[in-house]
Amino acid sequence: MSGGVDSSVAALLLQQAGEPIAGLFMQNWADDGSGECRAEDDRRDAVAVCGRLGIPIHFRDFSQAYWDGVFRHFLDEYAAGRTPNPDVLCNREVKFKHFLDSARELGADYIATGHYARTDSLDGRHRLLRGMDRNKDQSYFLHQLGQAQLASTKFPVGELPKTEVRRLASDAGFATANKKDSTGICFIGERDFRSFLAQYLPMQPGEIRDPDGVLLGQHDGVFFHTLGQRGGLNIGGVKGREAAPWYVVGKDVARNTLTIDQGVDSPYLMSMRLLSESAHWIAGAPPAAVFECTAQTRYRQPDEACRMQVLGDGSLLVDFDTPQRAVTPGQSVVLYLGEECLGGAVIKATDAPLQRASFDMLLNA
Repeated sequence: MSGGVDSSVAALLLQQAGEPIAGLFMQNWADDGSGECRAEDDRRDAVAVCGRLGIPIHFRDFSQAYWDGVFRHFLDEYAAGRTPNPDVLCNREVKFKHFLDSARELGADYIATGHYARTDSLDGRHRLLRGMDRNKDQSYFLHQLGQAQLASTKFPVGELPKTEVRRLASDAGFATANKKDSTGICFIGERDFRSFLAQYLPMQPGEIRDPDGVLLGQHDGVFFHTLGQRGGLNIGGVKGREAAPWYVVGKDVARNTLTIDQGVDSPYLMSMRLLSESAHWIAGAPPAAVFECTAQTRYRQPDEACRMQVLGDGSLLVDFDTPQRAVTPGQSVVLYLGEECLGGAVIKATDAPLQRASFDMLLNA
């Protein structure tokens, strides 16, 4: 029970199906004194919903596990110039590890969450499927789950559109019915991302240049920026250049240099291939050493057709049918066959112009 509408309705649907249920509220982030932590408000809403349903609620503090398993990695990745996805790690390291273990200690046979995803079984194998509401589908964030976790998990709202979830919550009289969806990174809240990150990674001013090496300005730290980013560059009109927006197209941590270019589809943002770290397969193994499927390199991206090759060390070489924009090291490439999520991996490098040397070196290593 997160204190949100999705987990509220998940509990309601299970109760209506006759399941004996209890709520468990997780605190994953310790209050840092910023005033942005909403854990107490969420806790209050979770208690209210459980009271409305007449079910018990338990509480667990996983903030240390979150710090060790998610946040330290988050900082290390940003310091290395990559852009991590903490929601993927949170699911793997906290929600479907510590939460699942705590539920079992309380005597539960299953856990249920408000994720928009589905599961089924085929030939004795548990499958992770997209949520029916494609606009809310969260299988991308769940691709690191395995057979044991899926065997013990239910996703009650996975068959519903969000509008129906809110209607059910309203009909049930839940205080969460019209509660705003949480967005962005959970531990940052509504505060400025750069200000938050600067508390943990000291600012290191450096140069902003165009792809030809022309100096255009200064940045406060390359780790504050991500590929394809438009805002926060403080680059106004540049003499001799057209009045068009500038976008981040490269980051060089060693030289502390940010490279920018004009045009949302700058050729410096485009790639056809990527290399990943070792992949995770929900079934325990890939369907083949080489196969065709679709992939997403960011949440809510349309399916992109590609050819997948599993290399000897378990990493992936992905060849896309069409150019991809702003594929970002540190993010995840997640693989699909139709509605089924096969698994995925962290992106290591692409053949975009400013990454190509690194890509070629890794590919030929």
